[in-house]
Amino acid sequence: MRRTLEVPERVANIGPRGARRRRRGGVAWLIIAVAAFGIMLATGAPRAARLLLVFPFGLAATGFLEARQKT
Repeated sequence: MRRTLEVPERVANIGPRGARRRRRGGVAWLIIAVAAFGIMLATGAPRAARLLLVFPFGLAATGFLEARQKT
């Protein structure tokens, strides 16, 4: 016998203010990451050092996604 799992409708756990705050954080991290990338390119930083940019770009993406999903 096959059971179906009923998932309740998703409820946002942050309001508009929290979404704005997360979006601002995403924008801030994106600016930091792009600036760091530009500086690293201008100074000729090795590829391994540029790999560290995954963290600020990841934080920016997290901020945008949390704002959009309201989580």
